[in-house]
Amino acid sequence: MQSTRLIKLMEFFESDPGDPFVVYALATEYNNLNDIEKAFHYYHILLSDHPDYVGTYYHLGKLYEKEQQKDKAIETYRTGMLVARNKRDNHAFSELQGAYNGAMGLDYEDD
Repeated sequence: MQSTRLIKLMEFFESDPGDPFVVYALATEYNNLNDIEKAFHYYHILLSDHPDYVGTYYHLGKLYEKEQQKDKAIETYRTGMLVARNKRDNHAFSELQGAYNGAMGLDYEDD
């Protein structure tokens, strides 16, 4: 059974499939529902149709990590950092850099 939120998001998507926020919301909702295949599907729509939608890269990278695809996660974070830098989105850049460092094993703490 589909959640009410998912049904509403699908209605929004059907009325405006070009809205990147709706596509992002669908990807996130499917990810939260642990429907990995559909989450990847909508994240990849964002990459192909809205490559400058910065939020995609962090969450897609985390999904790759969750699915034990570290190399893809690292590449996703790296690409996201470039997009964030080009958009002058320092907050997103910082988050992506932190995720990248973590995936690379560079997130150490001082003793």
